[in-house]
Amino acid sequence: MVWPESQHELKPTSRQQRVEVSVSANGTTPQPTGPQRRATHLLDPAELADVELLLDGAFPPLSGFLPGDEVDAVRTRRRLRGGAPWPDPLTLRIPVEAAGADEIELRDAEGAPVALVRNESPWADETGMHAAGPVEPVGEPTGVLRGLRPPAADVRAKLPPGPVLAILPEQPLHHRELAQVRALAAEHDAHVLVLPRMSGPRPELLVQAVLAAEPELPPGTTTVPVPLVRRADPERDAALTAHVAAAYGATHLLSPHPLARSPIEVLEPPEVVRDQTDRWRLATQVAPADRRPGLSPERLRELLDRGEDLPSWFTTPAIAAQQRRMHPPLRERGFTVLFTGLSGAGKSTLARALREALHRHDHRAVTLLDGDVVRRTLCAGLGFSAEDRSRNVRRIGFVAAEVTRHGGAAICAPIAPYHADREAVRRMVAAVGGFALVHVATPLGECERRDRKGLYRKARAGLLPEFTGVSAPYEVPDDADLVLDTSGLSQDAAVGRVVELLRERGWVGPWTGA
Repeated sequence: MVWPESQHELKPTSRQQRVEVSVSANGTTPQPTGPQRRATHLLDPAELADVELLLDGAFPPLSGFLPGDEVDAVRTRRRLRGGAPWPDPLTLRIPVEAAGADEIELRDAEGAPVALVRNESPWADETGMHAAGPVEPVGEPTGVLRGLRPPAADVRAKLPPGPVLAILPEQPLHHRELAQVRALAAEHDAHVLVLPRMSGPRPELLVQAVLAAEPELPPGTTTVPVPLVRRADPERDAALTAHVAAAYGATHLLSPHPLARSPIEVLEPPEVVRDQTDRWRLATQVAPADRRPGLSPERLRELLDRGEDLPSWFTTPAIAAQQRRMHPPLRERGFTVLFTGLSGAGKSTLARALREALHRHDHRAVTLLDGDVVRRTLCAGLGFSAEDRSRNVRRIGFVAAEVTRHGGAAICAPIAPYHADREAVRRMVAAVGGFALVHVATPLGECERRDRKGLYRKARAGLLPEFTGVSAPYEVPDDADLVLDTSGLSQDAAVGRVVELLRERGWVGPWTGA
């Protein structure tokens, strides 16, 4: 980063303050003396993406995470304190025990070191502690499709002289979008630079789809994937996109978002239409009577959900094949059913019966993650505190998401008493496939009556502390996709209602003999 000369003169505000002392691993605050201390921090996917772009030189003039006063300047004025435009704060939230470290080693999800932060100006605000300082690489660059991602400076050096038109697609490029790119490139006599925004659970699929479109782009088009995560504020995201495009050498950016302040010229996509010969041309070249309709986003999703072919006037066969990999038919996608409810509600019974039904009638591999079995294996060693219950459910969610990602069906039957954990599982799974939450809402009295192990009796006698429904809370779901009370519903009827939900979602079809 262009580190401000006044960085050591941070003045606390009501929202943030300079961290002047170290914080030890046990939460105490020792004296700010002693040898240099190094901490570690496991990056989440969005943080890792920012770090990789910093190391690739894609965020100039930044080369590290911003200190608090710079964050305030960017939030209020969209400029660094020195006056350089910058649209969005680049921050790194860290655990409080790492705040006093002089260096913080950043690691990816597998625990491999990626970079080192010289934590020169840590700060705090209402969201927590933040590291601030230059970021340096640790070892050779890693990351998804690293071989296709040279540093920004290397990309700039290899671009031809003259105008460079950048696009940062988040979806495959079909005939309409390709015609827009070709038209603008011709109008400005520009080289085309495609920077696919790698985000989501399978970013490599978007890159493959964009590469499949290269024969339809101007000769010599340069393609470099970038792990640029979308920002919450659309205007700031669009401005950051322009800064990244400029870092890779673009002089122009194709974007539907007009920008008041941009380091490069922003061009809106020209209107193109489909003519009577199924060619996509500039609207100014086609009379209204000669225009034919295109394919709406809703119709495209419908065709993909059903597994139907995409029309040749919409895209090429190669691009269509990659689009189908990104968006397979509903009946080929994985899904997870999460049963939640009190002990004795009937979750495990229903989960096993649903597994049997899917084994008989569906093509997917089915994985059953039953609460008791998981606690003896995947979650061995966890207790029944609120923290351990949360870990148990989220581990189940992680495995279920992996099963779903690879096209399988995961059936989960933990108690899952807390809304936050159920929502975390929903997010993990929904990012890669289908998710359904089934609340087995059997009344507590019926659950106690069924209790063959005597657990409720022991809990009421005080022999089992933190027992859900007695001495520990169960947060009743208000977002369940299906609610079943097995006290007045047979097993077959209950499973039938779950299967009907799966059919309504399009995940399974009619079953022979069902």
